[in-house]
Amino acid sequence: MTTSRMFLNLSPRSLPAAALSVMVLLGTSMTASADEADAKRLLKAMSDYLTAQQAIAFDYDAILEVVTKDDQKLALAGSGTVTLDRPDKILATRSSGFANVEMSFDGKTLTLLGKDLNIYAQEDVPGTVDHLVDELRKHNRPLPAADLLLTNPYEALMADVVDVKDLGSGVIGGVECDYLAFRAKEVDWQIWIAQGEHPYPCRYVISSKLMNGEPQYSIEIRDWKTGDAVAATDFSFTNPTDATKVDLKNLEGTDELPKHFQMGEAQ
Repeated sequence: MTTSRMFLNLSPRSLPAAALSVMVLLGTSMTASADEADAKRLLKAMSDYLTAQQAIAFDYDAILEVVTKDDQKLALAGSGTVTLDRPDKILATRSSGFANVEMSFDGKTLTLLGKDLNIYAQEDVPGTVDHLVDELRKHNRPLPAADLLLTNPYEALMADVVDVKDLGSGVIGGVECDYLAFRAKEVDWQIWIAQGEHPYPCRYVISSKLMNGEPQYSIEIRDWKTGDAVAATDFSFTNPTDATKVDLKNLEGTDELPKHFQMGEAQ
C-alpha cells in the first residue's frame, strides 16, 4: 500500500505507563479470539459487494494526523463527497480549513478545481478509475479512500499483509459493523464493515509504521448510496465560474497539506 506517503515525519514519543498496560491486556485478549479466516471472508465479501456496484456515492469526514518536531500531534480535518460510475468516471470534493477542491474525471480528462481561488488545472489521463488512482498518487494527490474504489479492493488491501484479526463488532454512525485489523510491512490498518446485505466500509484507518509516532489517516463514510439511489452526475468539467486555467504544478491552495506544514522524512 502506498498510502503511507501521505504522512509527515514524526519524532518518537512514549505513552504513559497506564496506557501501555491497557494495550498489553487488550492485545492478549484480541490475539486469543482472532479468526483470520473469518476476517478475510468478511473483507472479501465487502470487496465483492463494492465491485458489483456500477454507481456509488457517499459523503465522508477524514482526518490526517501530523506530528510537529516538538512532538505535538495535530489532526487536519476535512469533509467531502465521492460519486463513482464504473469503470471510468468519478467526481470527488474535499473541503478543509485551507483547501476547497473539486476533482472530476470523465474517462479522458482529469480536472482539479480550486474553488476558493477560482483556478483549475487539467491533464489527459485516458483510462479507468484504477489508472487514475495510480496517476494521482504520482502527483501526491490521492483520492479519498482510493483503495476502496478500485476494481478489486481485496487484492489491493491484502498486498503485503502479514497479520489479520477479527475483533468482533463496533458501531459507526449508528451502524453495526464488523471490526477487522490488518498489519502489513509499511502500515497497520483497520476497517469497520457494515453488517447485513450491504457490507459497505463505514470507517477505514491507516497507521504509518515508517514514520516516528505512527500518524494515522482515517476516513468515516456516511450517506452511502448505490445504483438508482445515486443522483445523475455530469463528470465533465464545464467551468461555470470562469475559473482561470493554470498548470497542475501551480495549482496552489489544493494540496493535502497547508503551506506552513512541511513534509518530513521517514525513519
